[in-house]
Amino acid sequence: MKIVVIGGGSTYTPELIDGLIARGGALGVREVWLVDPNVERLQIVAAFARRMVHHAGARFRIEASTDRRAALPDADFVLTQLRVGGQAARHNDELLGRRHDLIGQETTGVGGFAKALRTVPVMLDIARDIRELAPGARLVNFTNPAGIVTEALVRHGGVPVVGLCNNAITMQRGIARMLQVDPAMVRIEQVGLNHLNWVRQITVGGDDATDAVLRGYMEFLQHDEDPIHLPPWLISLLHAIPSSYLEYFYLESQIRERQRSGVPTRAEIVMDVERRLMERYADVHLCEKPAELMERGGAYYSTAAAALIESLWLGDGAEHVVNTRNAGAIPNLPDDVVVEVPCRVGTQGATPLPVAPLAAELHGLTAQVKAYELLTIEAAVSGDEAAALKALLANPLGPDVAHVEAVWQDLKRTNAGLLPTFGGHR
Repeated sequence: MKIVVIGGGSTYTPELIDGLIARGGALGVREVWLVDPNVERLQIVAAFARRMVHHAGARFRIEASTDRRAALPDADFVLTQLRVGGQAARHNDELLGRRHDLIGQETTGVGGFAKALRTVPVMLDIARDIRELAPGARLVNFTNPAGIVTEALVRHGGVPVVGLCNNAITMQRGIARMLQVDPAMVRIEQVGLNHLNWVRQITVGGDDATDAVLRGYMEFLQHDEDPIHLPPWLISLLHAIPSSYLEYFYLESQIRERQRSGVPTRAEIVMDVERRLMERYADVHLCEKPAELMERGGAYYSTAAAALIESLWLGDGAEHVVNTRNAGAIPNLPDDVVVEVPCRVGTQGATPLPVAPLAAELHGLTAQVKAYELLTIEAAVSGDEAAALKALLANPLGPDVAHVEAVWQDLKRTNAGLLPTFGGHR
């Protein structure tokens, strides 16, 4: 197996390498190519990855390149974990929201919208290269906003693609710790869209544990020291555990108030974490992923990614929560949209498992966000400013009619040179 990681200079990469080391023998991995335009980061991460492989006695080699077209031929899997514009662009996304008293976040609100406009054209370029140079490859996307990016690739990419997020496995592992059971015994029914989903049912060894887990989660929230957290009664009302990203929708006014207080952006925090991680990765004596990597986020990414690749490669039929075409799984959403649901995964891809319809209080928000996502993709692909304005207006966290034009003009100025379909260069 040959794997190409686009965005290979990411601080996430050692997580992925760790997962491939654990499963590399079963998969027959022979080479992993790390591709990144940032030469310095790429060299540091690639050298660390080689030390990890050597230390573990794994049998695959690490190659590094700034040219993805040189890396792609004969690839079996392409993993995308890139960030167009880097953390600086993410910081600007968050500040954009703050300037207009809107949610400024990486994947939701106006920040997520800006990131999608920067990212979708690049991802479609990558898909074109895959069609030409590695027509047999499968694309596994970890790039945010993962739901929008995967939807764009499904509609316009022309390559087999599955979208991956670590939120589901993080939730599953958290529930296993709460119940003090083996994670393999825990199954969660997580449904909705990426970063907009709810866990509605939990089983342990096939037995329903939903009520016990919901009670435990409500108890946890009662003792949560973060002043901004979901109220326990909401869990009881919904009879489901919302994704942490739903705090931006359910607690919008509180989060905007915290933004006004001048707290550091998440990008500023991550930039500091990444600086320290790169210093650690550069240590020639470091041969295993450091504990500090958990501060970066992306917990269990290595486990989720490697397990998903194993199912796609070996056809084991295991269940994974991934982003793929709905195909009737959620009966009150269109068949052709991308959703995040439990899927049976084999060599032919991810087959979504049928679930009950979304209740009205979940369906309404999901349908509105999906409409926003589709308009965003239309804008990113076509460069149609009318579609961009419609997307901002459709976004539940977006500006109103009185402010939408000002937000759009500010977004374009902030992202000058990063919006190719709107006249910028890459």
